[in-house]
Amino acid sequence: MSQQGSKGMIAQFGYANTLTMARIFLIPVFLIVLLVDWPRYFPSTGLLYQIRPWAAAIVFAVIAATDGVDGYIARSRGEITTFGKIVDPLADKLLVTAALLALIEIGILPAWVALIIIAREFVISGLRMVASAEGLVIAASWYGKIKTLLQVIAIVLFIIMGSAWYRNIDHTAQVWYASVSWFFMGGALLMTIMSMIDYFKNAAKVLVGPWTNVN
Repeated sequence: MSQQGSKGMIAQFGYANTLTMARIFLIPVFLIVLLVDWPRYFPSTGLLYQIRPWAAAIVFAVIAATDGVDGYIARSRGEITTFGKIVDPLADKLLVTAALLALIEIGILPAWVALIIIAREFVISGLRMVASAEGLVIAASWYGKIKTLLQVIAIVLFIIMGSAWYRNIDHTAQVWYASVSWFFMGGALLMTIMSMIDYFKNAAKVLVGPWTNVN
C-alpha cells in the first residue's frame, strides 16, 4: 500500500481513533519489555537486565500519555466519534489492567490492589451499559481523570521498584521510595472507590429499575 493510501485511510478512520488503536496494539510491547526474558539474546546482558524495568516504565508512560494526545486531537479536529467514545476508555482499562497483572506476576504488587481496580472497571462498565439502555449517558467525572493519573504514576513507580537501582539503594531510601509509591497507589485506590460512588450517584434513576415511575 502506498504512503498516500495509508494517509488516506488514517484520515478517513480518524487520527484520534488511529492513535487509540495504536495504544491498544502497543500494550503487548510493554508486556514483552517487562516480562519476557529478552535481554539474554543480546550482548551486555547484565546491563540490559538492569535497564529493563526503566525501559518498561518509559514504554508504559509513553503509551499512557497518548490518551491525552488522542483526546486533544479528537476535540481539535472534530473527530469525536461513537467508536472513540467506546474504544478510548477501553484502551485505558486494558493498559492499566495489563500493567497491574504484570506487577503481580513479577511479585511487586499484591493481588488485592488489582482486584479492587479491575472490579471497579467491571462494575462501571456494567452500569454504563444499563444506563445506555435506558437512554442515560453518564459523563466521565474529574474523579475518574484523577484516578487514571494517579494509577499511571503509581504503576511507573512500582515498575521501577523492581529495578536493580532500587535493590541497591540503602534501606532508608527504599522505605521512602516505597512510601511514596504506596502514597500514589493509595490515592489511586481512593479515587477508584470515589469515582465508582459518583457513577452510582449519577445513575440513581436507572438503578431503581423500570418497575418504578421515574421521570
